[in-house]
Amino acid sequence: MPVIVDTDPGAVTELARALPPGTHAVDGTVALNAWLSHRTDEYVVVLGPGLDLALAIATCESLRLTRPTTSVVLVRHEIDTDVLNRAMQAGCRDVVRASDADGIRAAAARAHQLWQAFSGQGTAGTHGSLITVFAPKGGVGKTTTSVNLALALADGGSRKVCLVDLDLAFGDVAITMQLFPTHTIEEAIGSEEGIDASLAESLLTRHEESLMVLAAPNLPDARDRVTARLVSRMLRTLRQQFDYVVVDTAPNFDEQTLQALDETDECVIIATLDVPTLKNVKVALETLDLLNIAQGHRHLVLNRADDAVGLDNGKVEQILGLPVITPIPSSTDIAAATNAGRPIVLASPDHAASRAFRQLAAHLAEAASDETHPLLQDEADENARGRRWLRRVGA
Repeated sequence: MPVIVDTDPGAVTELARALPPGTHAVDGTVALNAWLSHRTDEYVVVLGPGLDLALAIATCESLRLTRPTTSVVLVRHEIDTDVLNRAMQAGCRDVVRASDADGIRAAAARAHQLWQAFSGQGTAGTHGSLITVFAPKGGVGKTTTSVNLALALADGGSRKVCLVDLDLAFGDVAITMQLFPTHTIEEAIGSEEGIDASLAESLLTRHEESLMVLAAPNLPDARDRVTARLVSRMLRTLRQQFDYVVVDTAPNFDEQTLQALDETDECVIIATLDVPTLKNVKVALETLDLLNIAQGHRHLVLNRADDAVGLDNGKVEQILGLPVITPIPSSTDIAAATNAGRPIVLASPDHAASRAFRQLAAHLAEAASDETHPLLQDEADENARGRRWLRRVGA
């Protein structure tokens, strides 16, 4: 998918409209280099009008030598002979006016054709990993973990990450990130069979750190109208567009959460050091066993880890029969950062909690890379999932 480089959110929005669904955006060349380090199949870099011309030309020259199969499209508000000459000498494939949406679209299409010709392959069929964050009890820091994990995975825009708020009645992802979405998953109700990349992208809200968010409905009455089928189609569509899709689930086994868990590649389970929560997590793990969900792909995170309460990691592991992957330290700084609308991994990157979230992200990235999780899209797999779902609801 194309990647836009520009510091102006407005320019990014305009350019994204002219480019294919799933286009990524970063705010500078440092983030671009990090993004390209994860992408051997990137076919076009679009340098926006907000990028300094000298820096844009230097980026063209660098990519001409290091990424000859990746085209560079330079977008400017005004184009003169000097700009054209410098761009062409630097190896830029196209120079287009910012107001020429059709020209930008055509330049990206030509870049894709060139990439396919050079590489002898296409990008169809690629997909990322789906990570669900689950806790059977509210108030344990599930949303805080989901938000910070997604930001840590995005790594400042070097990976393409979407955070989905599937707590459909009382989701807090948007407010935690100080986002005010104009679209939510509610708008896809009734479009289960028509969900594609364009529809999914139209419902997303961009966070400043190149993270995309699919927000929960504004009112809780929409929950019952978001079907498991819609959840399945939406998650499958998103994972075709993103490296990682992180799902913040509801704190119970409702049908939408069960569907997300059924689709998941890696399941993060949140526990805290109190007996009621550990009891609930134990029951939840036994339920997942009965449903044969995420066997071998469960990752226990111990939040507010403070052995002063009389329990420690070893005791938790003994009770739950699952190793603690990452303990998140207890700190008022985490709540303060959340209340300020700037999660701890952004507000204080060197904080112990931030390091723990990055450690969790690294662990999950490694786990995801160790396995190939093909999309279950053929008829036999659909029927198998349907039978499993019917058993769950007792039909």
